[in-house]
Amino acid sequence: MSGATVTWKPEVYLNFAAYRARPVDDLLPRLTPPDHGAIFDLGCGPGNVTAKLKARWPGRPITGVDSSPEMLEAARRAYPDGISWQLGDIAGWTPPSPAALIFANAALHWVGDHERLFPHLAQCLAPGGVFAAQMPVGQKAPYHTCLDELAFGPRWREKLAKGHRQRAPLAPSAYYDLIAPLMDEIDIWETDYHHVLAGEDPVVAWAAGTALRPYTSLLDEAEAAEFTAAYADALRAAYPPQPDGRTMFCMRRIFIVARAR
Repeated sequence: MSGATVTWKPEVYLNFAAYRARPVDDLLPRLTPPDHGAIFDLGCGPGNVTAKLKARWPGRPITGVDSSPEMLEAARRAYPDGISWQLGDIAGWTPPSPAALIFANAALHWVGDHERLFPHLAQCLAPGGVFAAQMPVGQKAPYHTCLDELAFGPRWREKLAKGHRQRAPLAPSAYYDLIAPLMDEIDIWETDYHHVLAGEDPVVAWAAGTALRPYTSLLDEAEAAEFTAAYADALRAAYPPQPDGRTMFCMRRIFIVARAR
C-alpha cells in the first residue's frame, strides 16, 4: 500500500483476503523468473501475498516493500521467518541489485507518474528478470464514482482535499509502449472478477480496506462514521442485493507480465 498520509488497517484489508488473492493465484503460474536473484513484492501490505511468493520460490531471498508501518508490522508478526520487510515508497524505490522478479499486486494504481515508473521498474531487473503487476480498473465503477462524488461534494471537499485518490490505470496499449523498448515476452490482459459478497452493505466493507481508507483516515471518529454512512446510502442503489440477499460485486483488473532483455 502507498500513500504517506494514510493510516492503514491490516485487519480490515484482510476481511476479503481470499477474494483479493484470487488475481495472485491466477498470475503466479505465468511467472518464470531466472533461477537466481532476489524477488521483491512492492506494496506488500500485510504480507499474505508475499508469503505466497515465498511458498512458490522457497529458496530465494524475498523482500516485501510497503509505505505503511502498520501493514509491515502486521506482516512481520504473521510471517516472521524467511522474508525481509522494508519500509519504502514505491515511487522512489530501487533494489540494491538487479532483481529476478518485481511483483506488484494491487499497488501501482496508488502511485503516480506511470510514464516514469514503469520504465524505471523495468530497468531495475536483471537480464531475463520478470516484471509482474496487477491493478484494479475500477475508477469508473459505482463504488469509486460514488466515493468521489461524496468526497468532493460541498459537505466534505475541504476536509478531504488532500485525500489520496487512486490513479486510473492507463490503456493496455500505453503500458505496452512504455515497456516495449526494454522488455520482451510482454503479456497484457484484463479480467472481470464477479465476487459474491454477504452481509449488510458488503461493498462498503470491501472499500473500507482500500479505496475508502484514504478519506476516513483524515476524519475523526464521528466524521468517519457520518461519511461512511452516506457512502453506504449511495451504494445501496448501485449494488442491490440478489434475491437470496447476497450482493454481486464486479472488479475488473489489468495484468502485465514482461521479461527484461
